Amino acid sequence: MMAGLPRVSILLRFHYNAMRKGIRTMLTLVHVTHEAVHKMGGIGSVLEGLITAHDYTEQIDRTILLCPLFTREGPADARLGLEGEVLYSSVDGRLNHPLAESFRQIQSRFHVDIVYGRRILREPYTGTIQRPEVILIDVTRAALEPVNELKFKLFDAFGLASTRYETSWDYEQYVRLAEPGLACLRALGAAQRGTFIVAHEFMGLPTALAAKLHPELNLRTIFHAHEVAPIRRIVEDHPGHDTMFYNVLRKAAKQGLSIDKVFGDQFGYFRHALVVAARHLDMTFAVGDEVVREMRFLGPEMARADIRLTYNGIPAYETTYAEAATSKARIQDYLQSLLGDRPDYIFTHVTRLVTSKGLWRDIGVMKYLDEDLRKMGKSAVLIVLSTEIGGPRARADILNMEREWDWPVGHREGMPDLTHGEAVFYAGIQAHNARARNAKILFINQFGFDRETCGDRMPADMQFWDIRQGSDVEFGQSIYEPFGIAQLEALSFGALCVMSSVCGCAGFVEKVAGPDGTPNVIIADYTKYKASPDTIDGYKAITRAEREAFDDSVARSVAAEIMKRLPRTADEKAAMIRRGFDLAQKMSWDVIASDYVIPAVRELTAAHKFFGAA
Repeated sequence: MMAGLPRVSILLRFHYNAMRKGIRTMLTLVHVTHEAVHKMGGIGSVLEGLITAHDYTEQIDRTILLCPLFTREGPADARLGLEGEVLYSSVDGRLNHPLAESFRQIQSRFHVDIVYGRRILREPYTGTIQRPEVILIDVTRAALEPVNELKFKLFDAFGLASTRYETSWDYEQYVRLAEPGLACLRALGAAQRGTFIVAHEFMGLPTALAAKLHPELNLRTIFHAHEVAPIRRIVEDHPGHDTMFYNVLRKAAKQGLSIDKVFGDQFGYFRHALVVAARHLDMTFAVGDEVVREMRFLGPEMARADIRLTYNGIPAYETTYAEAATSKARIQDYLQSLLGDRPDYIFTHVTRLVTSKGLWRDIGVMKYLDEDLRKMGKSAVLIVLSTEIGGPRARADILNMEREWDWPVGHREGMPDLTHGEAVFYAGIQAHNARARNAKILFINQFGFDRETCGDRMPADMQFWDIRQGSDVEFGQSIYEPFGIAQLEALSFGALCVMSSVCGCAGFVEKVAGPDGTPNVIIADYTKYKASPDTIDGYKAITRAEREAFDDSVARSVAAEIMKRLPRTADEKAAMIRRGFDLAQKMSWDVIASDYVIPAVRELTAAHKFFGAA
């Protein structure tokens, strides 16, 4: 958007683009998310994949990302990320914009600051680029009168008792974002027929609910459920984890019981209150089959809500056996320089270091793989690329750790090396490596996979995609995983992908692969357990020791299945690559946009009568 372009021309430009694509309702999607600028987790990957998908770019005329401004530090040109374009910023005195007066009025009314511009979204492998608009609002000093007025309306209309949660900044900042966010959309000409507020997780729900309180704006609202927050908490906190919960869920569904009847009142948790309020929106996108069931478990009103299964997409990158072999050789060179031996197989797990990822299950499988590989006369190394910290460790620290204590082969507790959670996980790895001979584990507690981020012993030409392209097996045996894009990122490179049955992507694989499945994916069922008694209370009584014993039995069967399917020859690996790419194409973001997202948006557009425009 040109800085000197009059507002009427801005609106005409969007309408012209819509007309150019055919006479139809112009569609604007406003994604409310904490990852509007920086990718911090799964939602950032979803935005990256969806917004750059072909059918999305063809059918959605305008995309806006709305988010709080998390920091006022740093230069203006860095606020919207690398290559971002800041068109207006009251924080930085960048005020030369045709909407400056409209923004100034919003700032004065709500006591906020506004940053507006565009950011770059680039699909990492194909390089496809989109430049969505971004609105960042600093709500730290927001006027309380309009905030309290909104809280009253949210309680009156939806029963959302903000007074219980306003001491939580996670709750408060997104309530404060709602009204000035909607006002900015009005100023931008985006609060009109054909505009959808897409609330990504609990963070976007206050804005979507506030939109329902403004019928004159003609906005449609969608909750994009990337997880079900109260369910995650229950699964992570109970010693029986998924083995307990999904058995309980199935029995509760048969008996018509909801979460409060089984696990007690959850409304002390603000995320639960917000997610339950999503029933008031026009539609919910649930990213996995289990998420659909989990949402309906929240109560009878949610059971009647319009919830659509809307999987996430995965990357579909065409590669050759030679390219995969080159990446693998690069990793083998690295491991040989670190460990002194060159492994035959490369196993990987790229993930966040959180309880839900079930990383101890990888160690359990590796225990049994060690026995099998020894009999075969082969060896493997599992690279776990994971950390608890938000950003990469400084290169100077990495080089010092390399020099002083042989990082990442050796680790020491305390920064800049191991956090407490990393130390606990590394203790399990040390115990395994002390016993194993043919199946070792290397823990790299640093995101990134190149010489700049991981030290000088890594090959100079190593890139992050080598860990995807060179992998023989990618693990992802989570205890709670609403979808799991990372589990399948190596699929089109011919990796054998190992996941748990509760991963949302497992249902997608089964859907596209058909009843016979695919040799490229192993789905481990850690919920196929029978408690005594076989009742809800029986499963809720599962102890840690009982669950760990069952985990061990599943790990043995997973290891046996891996050994059956590991490619032994170049031809077998090439076949894995062909099958993986064919499967990934059927699960790509282009498919998600064309078969799931766009039809749902079109259906909502047709089903609801819009009256006038803001």
